[in-house]
Amino acid sequence: MASATADFGIDVFARYKEISLDPTNPTLTAEQKADLLSNISLLRDTIVYFTASGAARGVSGHTGGPYDTIPEVCILLGLFKGSADKFLPIVYDESGHRVATQYLLSALAGHLPFEHLLHYREANSKLPGHPELGLTPGIAFSSGRLGHLWSFVNGVAMAHPDKTLFMLGSDGAQQEGDDDEAARMAVAQGLNVKLLLDDNDVTIAGHPSEYLKGYSMTNTLKGHGMTVFDAPGEDIEKLYSAVCSAVTAKGPAAVVVKRKMAPGIKGLEGTSHAHDVIPVKVAVEYLKERGYDQAVSKLEAITLNSLAYLYTGSGKEKFANRVVFGEAVVSVLEPLSAAEAKERVLVVDSDLEGSTGLSVIHKKRPEVFLSSGIMERGNFSAAAGFGASKGKVGIFSTFSAFCEMIISELTMARLNMANVLCHFSHSGVDEMADNTCHFGINTFFADNGLIDGDTTRLYFPADANQMRAAVAKVFWDEGIRLIISTRAKVPLILKENSEEPYYGEGYEFVPSKDEFIRTGSAGYVVTFGEMVYRAIDAVDRLRSQGVDVGLVNKSTLNVVDEDALRIYGSSPFVLVLESLNQKTGLGSKMGTWLLERQLTPKYKYIGTTKEGCGGLGEQIFHQGLDPQSVIKAIRSLQ
Repeated sequence: MASATADFGIDVFARYKEISLDPTNPTLTAEQKADLLSNISLLRDTIVYFTASGAARGVSGHTGGPYDTIPEVCILLGLFKGSADKFLPIVYDESGHRVATQYLLSALAGHLPFEHLLHYREANSKLPGHPELGLTPGIAFSSGRLGHLWSFVNGVAMAHPDKTLFMLGSDGAQQEGDDDEAARMAVAQGLNVKLLLDDNDVTIAGHPSEYLKGYSMTNTLKGHGMTVFDAPGEDIEKLYSAVCSAVTAKGPAAVVVKRKMAPGIKGLEGTSHAHDVIPVKVAVEYLKERGYDQAVSKLEAITLNSLAYLYTGSGKEKFANRVVFGEAVVSVLEPLSAAEAKERVLVVDSDLEGSTGLSVIHKKRPEVFLSSGIMERGNFSAAAGFGASKGKVGIFSTFSAFCEMIISELTMARLNMANVLCHFSHSGVDEMADNTCHFGINTFFADNGLIDGDTTRLYFPADANQMRAAVAKVFWDEGIRLIISTRAKVPLILKENSEEPYYGEGYEFVPSKDEFIRTGSAGYVVTFGEMVYRAIDAVDRLRSQGVDVGLVNKSTLNVVDEDALRIYGSSPFVLVLESLNQKTGLGSKMGTWLLERQLTPKYKYIGTTKEGCGGLGEQIFHQGLDPQSVIKAIRSLQ
């Protein structure tokens, strides 16, 4: 092994036992069993320890998935050691939620110092929330969007026909339709791909056995022609025997591993709370029981990250627009009886109700709510089908990054003249510790209709008050409406030199109308969403220095406000500021709109241009989207 790990808090190298296993012998010796159990305990303790450091810094993370599947990983390490020529020694992960496993394996192999794991998810630590090839030493693949990797692994298997490949998965990720396609290909081509699937009946929003009646991962895979073995995850002998059976079986095979989530962790075992990072308090109690006093001291010494910056032009209190969306929907439904609401509205959730603001709808208007698992494409189309009937509205919500997954379905919904209100949260890069695979930066892809009468609209409110007003205004509109929000909380926008909210009492949202938050003669910043309050800070600081810069909130992203465009397009400069992809965002369109109308101000646009850096608010600074960067960009146009 590499160097000592005593300073890490858990001396992993001193306690870890290398094991050689032969898949043709499905029975463990007493020594092999003891060593495996010892390794499982050690590595689970390590997972709890360093993922909790993410909780201590406030950057979250996933503990349950990597913790659960350590027995499978320990078996695979033994197989790789005992028969290196038979296997591709990579533990693929179909979701990336077990990124902590990848970092642990990298440290075990000597690519990373164990001490560095205590910077889990920290900005610029190269330990983001999902594995990224080329970023972190020892990482052999990128993953993060559920259901996307199995087909990729099929291709790797065809590139290495003499090797057996392994992929970790789960009952949650296997709900994605992509995995059905991958299974059919693997069977048809006889690929030597072996799946180890964690079946704990837990996802973010609850339990598949409750919200997906009839769903059976085992039966589904068998229906595709897969060879499937069931095994109890916490019985190492039976688990090992099942893995050996899968390895020696001809062609693709799966081991469905039955266990409670987070087995042995008090307060988390079997609950959906174990999906995310383990709370520091729970981790401390866990580690104390196991005698890791040094680890406890190190964990308790970690403090929350703080980005101290005093923003001008906005309120001190912040609100989560992704939550406000759900509250606003409840307000719209308030005049309707339960029967009428059920008749006219269907809200389809894709296991993200707590993240995208739908949980309040589930709680207060359960008659309109449908929990429908991790099936974005099918769920969106179901919402569209409901909304295709006159007077009805389908509501769908997921992360903005996953909007890319349903572009084809959006096209068909549009052609079927469906009325769908979509909420895409976690837009841009703000507070994206999950990193690049979860960047919601290509939202304009959703605006793929032709010009002749398309009613697709993209709305990105600047604060909670505008979000409420926008939902109330467009809820019953026809066509496809996308309301977008960020993961991070945002403050209320204030009137100039005032503590009064800009979107205060009496405000009515006017779709397609650009709003002049500040008027100016020197030029204009055009922005939207969570960048508005950052832009106000930059603009107001320059205005206090005598630079008369104006600011426009373009909350309807994909419609030209002719009157407003002519005003700011006739000014000395236009700077478009956005957290969307600079290649595909508003900035690339705005330049065309201006030129088409013979408007030729000095022009510049800045948006997301880089792969992620981890952390939370640090992503904004990493992309050069912070107020000081905006000020620099404005001065370059003067």
